[in-house]
Amino acid sequence: MYEVEVKVRADHTAVRQKLDGAGATQVNRVVQTDTYYDAPHKDFAETDEALRLRHEARFDGDSDTVLDEVTRLTYKGPLVDEQSKTRREYETGVEDGETMDAICEAVGFAPAATVEKERERFELDGYTVSLDAVSGLGEFVEVEVETESDVDSAREGAFSVLRTLGLDPGDQIRTSYLGMLLGADES
Repeated sequence: MYEVEVKVRADHTAVRQKLDGAGATQVNRVVQTDTYYDAPHKDFAETDEALRLRHEARFDGDSDTVLDEVTRLTYKGPLVDEQSKTRREYETGVEDGETMDAICEAVGFAPAATVEKERERFELDGYTVSLDAVSGLGEFVEVEVETESDVDSAREGAFSVLRTLGLDPGDQIRTSYLGMLLGADES
């Protein structure tokens, strides 16, 4: 499975208006805490890979009522596309995040950094549009979809959604939030 993603900096107030005008449906609102790990046998920064443990609390609309909490372990492979943030991705649920963290550390994967964000998710034309407020970085919009193989078509569709929202695909940032927090280039 490939995750095709495009991300740009954007003011959320203006994008919410465009989402409303385009008939987007709000899916949920979440707070995510992502712990990224360094591997003992290779440098993920050099290989452009990531191992992430994500704790996510889902909220009821704009209220502070937590509907549920989930933890997922994700491996993200290197970028496979020069026009977007497309990568092979493997993800699975984790029953106990603290135990999974202990397992990772016990086998040599050391926590490298944590990324915290508030995310509002919308559905538009078969794509997930996320309004991300990332601690230490600011506001972003991500448009993503999963595909088995048709990366080019999925990427062009994501670009079309960005344009619908009044955003320019040419402003895309291919650096991950982790990379941005660690000072990597925003190319």
